[in-house]
Amino acid sequence: MTPQTRFRRMGWLAALGLCTLFYIGLHIKVHAVQSEVIGAERRIVALEERRILLETEFETRASQERLAMLNRVEFGYVAPGVGQFVEDERELSSFGTPRSANGPAPIRVAAASAGDAPPFPRLVSPLTGHPIDEELLEPEPARDNMSARASSTMRIPLAALAGNAGE
Repeated sequence: MTPQTRFRRMGWLAALGLCTLFYIGLHIKVHAVQSEVIGAERRIVALEERRILLETEFETRASQERLAMLNRVEFGYVAPGVGQFVEDERELSSFGTPRSANGPAPIRVAAASAGDAPPFPRLVSPLTGHPIDEELLEPEPARDNMSARASSTMRIPLAALAGNAGE
């Protein structure tokens, strides 16, 4: 290889290396500018949302002021005072009017005490509709270690449910 070709090759390699360095520098600069643009766009979106929020609040307060003015001027409404609140049900009921002669009867609520409890309802056969005899209800016999659990369950024979259905 001649020295002139060698210098030419080295010149091309140097030019290629210089172009690569400029490309990397330009790429980094473009990326930095792109990051700044994205940050600016995010700030613009945040400011736009803030502007919309403030605009909505301003319109709401303006309409509240207009409503308050209408209430004062047109209707004469004022905020309730302490004397307008009722203490209990009796004071509330004093605002009512007596029942008219043809008005409906008042709704009455009954309460039962523990001593007034009715006896347990009898079991009725779903097939016949007749009550099931008490002697047909027998406790399930205890098995192994499950005596506590088994003693609380009741077994109803199928014949008791059928009643007179077979006859």
